[in-house]
Amino acid sequence: MKAIVLKDFGDTDNFILENNHAIPEPADNEVLISIKAAAFNPIDYQMRQGKTERKRMHSPILGREFAGVVVKTGQSAHQFKIGDSVFAASGSMGSNGTYAEYISVPELILAVKPENISFEEAAAIPGASLTALQCFNRLAIKKTDAVFISGAAGGVGMALIKILVAKGYQKIIVTAGNEESKNQLIKAGLKEEQIIDYKLDNLSEVIMERNNGQFFKHCIDLAGDRMSWICAQVLITNGTYTDVTALTTAPAREELFHKGAVIVNISNYAYSLQKNYHYYGEKLNEFMQLMSALAITPPAVFNVGPLAVETVKRAHQLLEDNLTKGRKLVMQID
Repeated sequence: MKAIVLKDFGDTDNFILENNHAIPEPADNEVLISIKAAAFNPIDYQMRQGKTERKRMHSPILGREFAGVVVKTGQSAHQFKIGDSVFAASGSMGSNGTYAEYISVPELILAVKPENISFEEAAAIPGASLTALQCFNRLAIKKTDAVFISGAAGGVGMALIKILVAKGYQKIIVTAGNEESKNQLIKAGLKEEQIIDYKLDNLSEVIMERNNGQFFKHCIDLAGDRMSWICAQVLITNGTYTDVTALTTAPAREELFHKGAVIVNISNYAYSLQKNYHYYGEKLNEFMQLMSALAITPPAVFNVGPLAVETVKRAHQLLEDNLTKGRKLVMQID
């Protein structure tokens, strides 16, 4: 099979195309998928750079979510049949990453692709939706609670905001980086005054002003680094700081400690470490039921290109430069 392989940590020049990579053989409880679309995530370039996320790598083929068609099943895999269209967040649970023509995964992590969405839209759903759903379920946010969300125009932020807006939450303030991202957030249901440019020098003051000078009960940090410090500044004493990045700074951690903050770490791969594969398929189906019940739309997608080194390099650069503009980056694989 064709696959884009990372030959070493570093810049995007380390990606190469292999035309004769071995097609994986599904294990007993696995299915083999012909990938039709793969999505890109920030963890992809963080792995490529050799950051802490590289510990989650199990294959030199990167990529962690996909949509495709079942082409072969293991002996004990009976949930899907050949020809079924499916999608999943494979993480490190697959035979390889998703920058490839095929992947073998545990059948329990899969969900059936709805007929009314494309393979590209389906590939854009699972990773972000599972993280957003975990945030929503674990935090138990009250509708009277003020919520600040950093990095809101990314995949997780868009999914979470769509859930919150659809369920009637109104006390939400977020950050975004450009007009395209802002427009996507408005389409998701936010008002213009709820969106703040994260590049402002006096960002924490502006965030507080938009919340009538009040601190926030919840800060959900989808960006990390500088934004972790901003979150720590605007969080109320004994408030909840939700970390989705593991990129908090030392000053932020100190401030959160001084405020006696409750810290919630959101980690989707935690369940895979326990081989709790059922969690992924179950929660993906739960999110799809929410989408239907609340009329939540699929993510806006940007098809970066076909399975090729240049496509992968371009996608990684767009992610690193924060130029996704509120869209999920996907790669079409024929």
